[in-house]
Amino acid sequence: MRIVKLSDHPGALLRQERQDSAAATGRGQAQYEEALARHRQRAGRARRARDQARAERRWWAWLRGIAAVWGERRRVPVPPHRAVAPSDQEEILKAGIEGERLAVAEFGRALDAQWTLFRGYRNRGGEIDHLLLGPGGLVAIEGKHRNATVDCDGDQWWFTKYDRYGNPRERDKFTDRRGRSPSEQLNQPADLLEDFLRSRGHSVAIRRVVLFTHPRSRLGNCTNPTVHITTSTGQVIKLINTAPAAITATERAALERLITRDHNYHQNRRPPR
Repeated sequence: MRIVKLSDHPGALLRQERQDSAAATGRGQAQYEEALARHRQRAGRARRARDQARAERRWWAWLRGIAAVWGERRRVPVPPHRAVAPSDQEEILKAGIEGERLAVAEFGRALDAQWTLFRGYRNRGGEIDHLLLGPGGLVAIEGKHRNATVDCDGDQWWFTKYDRYGNPRERDKFTDRRGRSPSEQLNQPADLLEDFLRSRGHSVAIRRVVLFTHPRSRLGNCTNPTVHITTSTGQVIKLINTAPAAITATERAALERLITRDHNYHQNRRPPR
């Protein structure tokens, strides 16, 4: 299997998380140093006032000065906590990237050189994690790394997390930041890619798969799904292998050029961060 890396969205998110964490640490350190400088100024003024009162034998003012100095000593700013371990979000992103890497490795072992894996295809409908193109057709794969049980009804999805005793502790809608379920995340860009390819003379039906890569992902009650849903790369490979050989080598080469061109077009139109 040949791999074409169009973009690296998970890697970009991880780099951004690390940059944000470093920036937050830098802001915390700067705020601490500023607060420490102000404290030293106040403490210095309190000591000078105390010493001046003693020199002038203003004993009540001297006693108040002693109390003021003690008070400033108790108000020394606390240094910011320096994180020695990655943040929770960084760990989640790293685990998701590792899950995708393992899935790609399994695809590579199972699919021969007639197959091409596009990583990070994007159009105005969003991003598709993986596009597999080969003799059996075109498959769009949305990877999810979620330690939860997933239920769905059509394009409405929910996840449930359980504690170590099997008791549900969290249940919520399964959506992205735009409020889309995993199937909508996948179907929207896949529909647009189908339309684009059809407009260029290639009527290719894209099969859609949401693949859960976390080892403790579970599927609950899924009714009327609009995509294939699986927790195993083996099931994705089985789906691919059961498809008839419908795309010739010549057409695959044309589709590869069109997919790459379409991705580059939309990638270049994205506004800079």
